[in-house]
Amino acid sequence: MTDHVSTHQAEEDARNEAIQIYVNGRILPKAQAVVSVYDAGFMLGDGVWEGIRLYNNRWSFIDEHIDRLFEAAMAIDLDIRMTKAQVIQAVLDTQTANAMTT
Repeated sequence: MTDHVSTHQAEEDARNEAIQIYVNGRILPKAQAVVSVYDAGFMLGDGVWEGIRLYNNRWSFIDEHIDRLFEAAMAIDLDIRMTKAQVIQAVLDTQTANAMTT
């Protein structure tokens, strides 16, 4: 019998050990990047996300992606509590913290 990995599990990836994550205005090491158990996203599953491709140190169509993120948030009455410019800056800061180029 082989081990089974469900959709609620993930295999460890050594490349993610030193990753830095943006949480509430701060860039934190993975082990410290936590949210409150009272967070609506945790308690109710409220949330939206948008995937953005980084290619040759540039985010592809970042403005369009962030617009879509805000539209999705508005559709479920989710207040991102940041402006679009602040979200883009958070993406750029996270990119820099992780030395991401592609």
